[in-house]
Amino acid sequence: MPQPIGGTITFFFTDIVGSTRLWEASPEAMRTALAAHDALLQKEITVRGGYVFKTVGDAFCAAFSSTAAAAESAVAIHLGLRNLPPVASDFPPLKVRIGIHCGHADLRDGDYFGQTVNRVARLLSAGHGEQTLLSEAAFVLIQSTLPANFHLQDRGVFLLKDLQAPEHIYQLQHPELPTE
Repeated sequence: MPQPIGGTITFFFTDIVGSTRLWEASPEAMRTALAAHDALLQKEITVRGGYVFKTVGDAFCAAFSSTAAAAESAVAIHLGLRNLPPVASDFPPLKVRIGIHCGHADLRDGDYFGQTVNRVARLLSAGHGEQTLLSEAAFVLIQSTLPANFHLQDRGVFLLKDLQAPEHIYQLQHPELPTE
C-alpha cells in the first residue's frame, strides 16, 4: 500500500467538470461512469508513485514526490478518460480538471493540511475540462524534467479566491489534448 510522502510534495487535485449536472440528469449512468473514472485515476496515480490521500465525491487528492510523475499522470488520466467506453448513448465522456502545486504541508492521520493544500485547491478551481494547471512552484520544479512531448504554456498571473498572493499559472500541454 502506498505511503504518505514527506518533504517537498507535489500535490495533485482533480475534479470532474459538471458532475452535479450529470448526477441530476443521469444518476445510473453517472454511477457507472464514476466507477470507471475512479479505477482509472487510482491506477494512473499509483503506477507513477502517487499517494491518493483523499477522495471527496468525484475529486481525488494525491501527493507525488516527483512533479514530472504528476504531469505524466495528468496526461494519462485525460487520455484514459477519452478512451473509456461510453456508458450510455446520450451520456457525455467525463472531463476532469487537474491542479498541480508543490510545497510543504502538515501530515496528520494520512491527510495533508496547510497553505500549500489550500493553494492547489484554488488552482484546481480555475481550470476547465481536460485542462491541467501548474503553479509557479510546480513550474520551477518540472522545467528540467518535463517529459517528452509535454509543453507548458504561460497563462499569466491571477489572484485566486481567498489567497493573498497572486499565482503565476501554467497550463500543461500535450499534442493529444486541447490547448484552449
